[in-house]
Amino acid sequence: MKKDRGGSHERRGMGVCKLWTPSCISDLNSGAHPTKSSPHKPQPLPPSDCTETTYLRFLASNAEAGSIIGKGGTTISDFQSRSNARIQLSRNYEYFPGTSDRVIMVSGTIDEVLEAVELILTKLFTEFYTEEGEEGEPRSKVRLIVPNSSCGGIIGKGGSMIRSFIEDSQANIKISPQDNNYVGLNDRLVTAIGTLQQLVQAINLILLKLSEDLYYVQSIGPPFPYPAPYNAPNYGPRGVGGKFQNNKEDMSNSVTLGVADEHIGIVVGRGGRNIMEISQISGARIKISERGDFISGTCDRKISITGSGRAIRVAEAMIMHKVASASAAPPPSDLTPDHLSVENLSLNNQ
Repeated sequence: MKKDRGGSHERRGMGVCKLWTPSCISDLNSGAHPTKSSPHKPQPLPPSDCTETTYLRFLASNAEAGSIIGKGGTTISDFQSRSNARIQLSRNYEYFPGTSDRVIMVSGTIDEVLEAVELILTKLFTEFYTEEGEEGEPRSKVRLIVPNSSCGGIIGKGGSMIRSFIEDSQANIKISPQDNNYVGLNDRLVTAIGTLQQLVQAINLILLKLSEDLYYVQSIGPPFPYPAPYNAPNYGPRGVGGKFQNNKEDMSNSVTLGVADEHIGIVVGRGGRNIMEISQISGARIKISERGDFISGTCDRKISITGSGRAIRVAEAMIMHKVASASAAPPPSDLTPDHLSVENLSLNNQ
């Protein structure tokens, strides 16, 4: 990290050079230098702010998490070595509430965290989001996990701060409403959509703003601080964001799913391993119809799920996740692109 005469700090990366507060980025692109008299042009961060440990959490599908880890942990070790940041992931099936995605936490100085995030996103774009012959730059989204208490700073007075982030990065940035459906959940999702460079710049701006919040670092826990009932995806009436059941709902119900005969094998797993795992995690009882016993007018086998409403939703989500991974197009690596089926499953997804 180099220090220039003005006391600002530089980062090697994709068009995001100086670790000034967000609205300075547009001036850098035009060659202008922020001054005290310029509106919305804060002064550079003190050097100490750039050397203290900070954190960034975001979501990734199981397939994306596998890509980040790499065979035998080689990729994550390489990223940590190159960035000097620490990268941690929640365990398999430890999902952020209301999603089918794992939590990734990157820690280090601001420069180190941004470097690690850029390495991660570059790999994900290469493996999952770039198609041969595709016109224009590929776009994707990143969902950052931010404490409720820190979201006000990102929004700014009358939405001024988030508008400046959107203008400076050219990414689409939205913050999910505070969700009261999950007791003890004190985080919200900040979703950025754009090209690789736009996402890197948007994350830079957001992280710089978060670093100004004295309570931000104190509010960050382990990669997966959520209570045990959140360890699997939860579905509401329209597919996402439903409440966990109250006592009145903790009664036995039954739901029947239709799954194509050719996908039953992936649901059952070798020696029944997958179906037992789904049953154990969800707490539901699962029964699959015999060969040839199809839902009327289809070639779909019947999967009966019995249990509480919550258990049924969890089991259904896990089954559909398996089916989606089996039916997706062949991935560019040895990973199945689960993200294709769960990309739009997010807390209060609209």
